[in-house]
Amino acid sequence: MRLDRFLSNLPRFNRQDARQLISQGRIRLDGQECRDAQAEVREFSRVQLDDELLQAGKAARYFMLHKPVGVVSATCHPEHRTVLDLLDEPDKDDLHLAGRLDLNTSGLLLISNDGLWTRRLTLPGSKQPKVYRVQTEQPISTEYIEVFARGLYFAYEDLTTLPAELEILGSHSARLTLHEGRYHQVKRMFGHFQNKVIGLHRERIGPLELGDLPVGNYRVLSDEEVAAF
Repeated sequence: MRLDRFLSNLPRFNRQDARQLISQGRIRLDGQECRDAQAEVREFSRVQLDDELLQAGKAARYFMLHKPVGVVSATCHPEHRTVLDLLDEPDKDDLHLAGRLDLNTSGLLLISNDGLWTRRLTLPGSKQPKVYRVQTEQPISTEYIEVFARGLYFAYEDLTTLPAELEILGSHSARLTLHEGRYHQVKRMFGHFQNKVIGLHRERIGPLELGDLPVGNYRVLSDEEVAAF
């Protein structure tokens, strides 16, 4: 919420008090003097009045995970292990996923307790490129490249997919770059050619690459990696 609203919601201050404190430069937001009444205060923000701490703020946490096949992209599941089961972290119930991967899909998954950050990544308008390595049952021809670049019509949603880039790696393998995340999109795109996807692995989201992170392992994102989104 806005800084002035945050202050006026405290029992000891009204709106006029809040405006005065801000204009007098007595409020520090994340260690910096703040005179902007509309500055955003989040659950992770540290807010001080002079030397008095008004909100300590949580520690924002951001992780990259190499999801294995057979693990569910969920916070809990009655039958399967979930991605949170792979994390050796306290307060795991505070964490949520920035997007999902199917049970039989492996690769890069982002996890955080920062809801604004994860929502920003998953909004349809974000158009962060997502790169997948695909294995198929039937051979992949060059015709796929042109069709995917034009976009495919999905009747169920009554929409045409955004242009996608396909790089053929072998007779039955390719690298596909999407700029959106429709339901089972990769499988449906190859299904246009009656070609079943038998292996799917996400290598990259935006500027973040999975790299050599071992299957089932995770790591903390750097400040630069978080800010890249």
